[in-house]
Amino acid sequence: MNTITVSSDSSIQESIAIKLAAKLTLPFAVLNQQQTQLVVTQQHIEIRAPELGNPIFIDFVAGKNAHRRQFGGGRGQPLAKAIGLKKGATPTIIDATAGFGRDAFVLANLACHITLLERNPLIATLLEDALLRASNVADIADVIKRMSVNNVDAIDYLDTLEQQHRPDVIYMDPMYPSREKSALVKKDMRLLHELAGPDTDSEQLLTTAQNVALKRVVVKRPKSAPFVGEQKPATSIESKNTRYDIYLS
Repeated sequence: MNTITVSSDSSIQESIAIKLAAKLTLPFAVLNQQQTQLVVTQQHIEIRAPELGNPIFIDFVAGKNAHRRQFGGGRGQPLAKAIGLKKGATPTIIDATAGFGRDAFVLANLACHITLLERNPLIATLLEDALLRASNVADIADVIKRMSVNNVDAIDYLDTLEQQHRPDVIYMDPMYPSREKSALVKKDMRLLHELAGPDTDSEQLLTTAQNVALKRVVVKRPKSAPFVGEQKPATSIESKNTRYDIYLS
């Protein structure tokens, strides 16, 4: 991927875009459809890339996230079961590979307090922007209060975490090697692959997470994927295309 620049789609947003570029230590540039750009619009912050078609941004208020919030299956869904949600138990969680924050949002909806770690600064910016916008929407403001984002490397963060901040659960959804030609890989996920690159340190992250989590580490995998680092979990919970491997602390 070429050098990414920051831009705005109107003169009104330009000063915000210039400040954001300085924060991310990226160049500010005029809009350019041939470049991958982080664009500040009046509605939100989005990523535009020539190969994407539509821009990508994160929205916790409408679209897929809203649908999953309403119809996702509550505490009976596989993700919630894997995390250990049950009557009288609402664990604290660190999502060590936040990505677009979809699973974190589901868990925050189920009353969990969750810290999202995302090492790619562009994706972290989209997450921060989405949380800020959603925090002003009365229906979900309480859910958003339970989510916080850190633009950090998860292993570094966990290695220096103080004892009193250790979570009950650490959740990992490491980047699985991309099926580049497959129509199954949606454009937003292809972008995530491009920006973040493959997860070459999943095994190390799992080991670190096991030393930090008070109760369990949950690793999300495609159903047919091998265990991370060939470490056999205590148990697994499966859904249609996904497997949640559970490592008890």
